[in-house]
Amino acid sequence: MSLKIDQDHSRFRNIVRGKIRKNLRKYISQGEMLGRKGKDLVSIPIPQIDIPRFTFGEKQQGGVGQGDGEPGDPIGGEEKEGDGQGQAGKDAGEHVLEVDVTLDELADILGEELELPAIENRGKSRIVSAKDRYTGIRRVGPESLRHFRRTYREALKRSIASGIYNPARPLVVPHPDDRRYRSWKEDQEPVANAVIIYMMDVSGSMGDEQKEIVRIESFWIDTWLQRQYKGLESRYIIHDAVAREVDRDTFFSTRESGGTMISSAYKLCAELISQHYPPDEWNIYPFHFSDGDNWSMDDTLTCIELLKSDMLQKVNVFSYGQVESPYGSGQFIKDLKEHFGADERVITSEIRDRDAIVGSIKDFLGKGK
Repeated sequence: MSLKIDQDHSRFRNIVRGKIRKNLRKYISQGEMLGRKGKDLVSIPIPQIDIPRFTFGEKQQGGVGQGDGEPGDPIGGEEKEGDGQGQAGKDAGEHVLEVDVTLDELADILGEELELPAIENRGKSRIVSAKDRYTGIRRVGPESLRHFRRTYREALKRSIASGIYNPARPLVVPHPDDRRYRSWKEDQEPVANAVIIYMMDVSGSMGDEQKEIVRIESFWIDTWLQRQYKGLESRYIIHDAVAREVDRDTFFSTRESGGTMISSAYKLCAELISQHYPPDEWNIYPFHFSDGDNWSMDDTLTCIELLKSDMLQKVNVFSYGQVESPYGSGQFIKDLKEHFGADERVITSEIRDRDAIVGSIKDFLGKGK
């Protein structure tokens, strides 16, 4: 019975996985998956999976097969005629079920649908993870680690050797000397850790829709990179004419205002990397989102110099996403392409609207770096 339930559950999960994959691009562009996110699960509305269920009537109305009535009488009272108004519907009703999937499952579906390669870590980190690994058997140890099978085997061997074992009455009583315990040793292995540094322009030309696009895209970037690394940190920088580090909620809720100096964010990002994330210990992913408007060409040249002389030497890749805005000039991505068009460490992506989010995610994550 338990095996049958497991098979049914597995089949249902496969159906759900297929539905998610089929509608993944719609979910990404509309942000439907982000309604409820738990610690390790995300809730997804899955359409057209019909789950039948019983509906009970009001109390004091009798039970199954009770009460007055004849065969053929309608259930629920007398049959009433409608007034004939309105039109018959031609579409099936939509049944929506909310299902929970793990972020790892979601990352796997994303990787399959967008054909994303696994990320190649830049060597092993010097950050060490300690794990206890059971490697053998010994005569002493805590009772919680007693090995029952080995203890029984030792007691059986002793009973046979001493001649007290009776096959007709195979009673084996372990003595203290028969007890065996699992032994362990602590293995230490390097762990590849990663940090994402999100930077976003919150100047007057970045509106709520642009920030919502950034929110959706960052969720999927987080989901994929969490699947690739055991340890993942996220830092958030907002900037207009000046930059400051904030928490995630502030990052996505700050009201737009002021002008734009992109170099302020790049300088702060470089400081965070220098102070907290040595490149030989961390995989570093800066993501910058803007509408492409900058204060001046001098500031743009400052950004380019920061990338060339400092940041690109330390990061896995530097990713710039330009979110289209009716108020932004869109010039910054052109300047980056002019100076870094042949440099694979700089990835640029133009995000016209929500429908372009899927292509942008593939731009950023499709190189496997």
